[in-house]
Amino acid sequence: MKNVDYIIVGDGYAALFLAHQLKINDKSFVLFSEGRKSASQVSAGIINPVVLKKFTTFWKAQEQIDFLKETLHQIESYTGENYLIENPIHRIFHDENEQKLWLKKSENNELTHFLDKNFDHLEVVKNDFNTGKVNQSARLNVNGFFTGLFNFFENESQLIKEKFDYSKINTSQNTYEDFNFKHIIFCEGIVVKNNPYFSDLPIDPNKGHHIKVKLSVPISPNITIKKKHFLFPVNNGLFFYGGTYDREQLHHHIDDSAVEQLIKGLSEFYPYDFEIKDTNFGFRPTVKDRRPILGRHSEHKNLYVFNGLGARGILNGCYFSKSLYDFIEENIPLHKEVSLDRFTTVK
Repeated sequence: MKNVDYIIVGDGYAALFLAHQLKINDKSFVLFSEGRKSASQVSAGIINPVVLKKFTTFWKAQEQIDFLKETLHQIESYTGENYLIENPIHRIFHDENEQKLWLKKSENNELTHFLDKNFDHLEVVKNDFNTGKVNQSARLNVNGFFTGLFNFFENESQLIKEKFDYSKINTSQNTYEDFNFKHIIFCEGIVVKNNPYFSDLPIDPNKGHHIKVKLSVPISPNITIKKKHFLFPVNNGLFFYGGTYDREQLHHHIDDSAVEQLIKGLSEFYPYDFEIKDTNFGFRPTVKDRRPILGRHSEHKNLYVFNGLGARGILNGCYFSKSLYDFIEENIPLHKEVSLDRFTTVK
């Protein structure tokens, strides 16, 4: 039998940011990943402190941005790679009223560091009313992040590439197959619905599509453009455009209506021909109150859950991985806004 402090189950941002916390705190762990493409792995990787529909911010936005940059610097120290792409978001204004609202909101103490007061006009794309730049916005190199960290943990013999079998947990002896564990943390996204210990978690899947396109007239490679969705460069001369939100069409194949929505959205501000080279989708794990879910099982006190990261998977996953670690190791209470205890006890 091998003794480990933690077993992590999951493939996305929650699992990997949590694994990072365990690494820097010298905790032993193994990460079970069955190799599926989680919503995190097909995400845009947008790092954005502003809600760009209403020009508002959200709970702990500045703290989350600062902590993410610190964390990515730590990760770079052992992977040798910088996964932060500091290309800012430029939000295309629909009309003069949006310009005025942006400027008004930029005077707000919570937004003044995020909403740039100087507007920019972009080449190639339609932006008759210019664009507003979101300061401190950026992107994560999503493919590099997951490839780099999975490779690192595999080389450290901490990655187990197989599906986790709940039936093999012995909660009385704290064993799983050949492992003696102190804690298990489930970071499974929507797959948590199959977990007998946390199947009652109020997680709602939100399906998001994106397309990768070849543009006939290229745009600046150093920015992310936002109107209805996000447009930015990826590898091989292609551009990512997405993603959609759908709580109704939850089947596991591409929705033609979502693709049409993306084609229409891109055509509204990109006036030239483009060719779709790839289409993909994922299911974001969301919660009605838009806050993650962290906590301990009501009966099995060494089983934990970390879920519900929603559309802000990078910021939520990074910031609250530290909160969950401190809760387990230091007995520091979780914020009531994200604690599992805010719901009826999960059995």
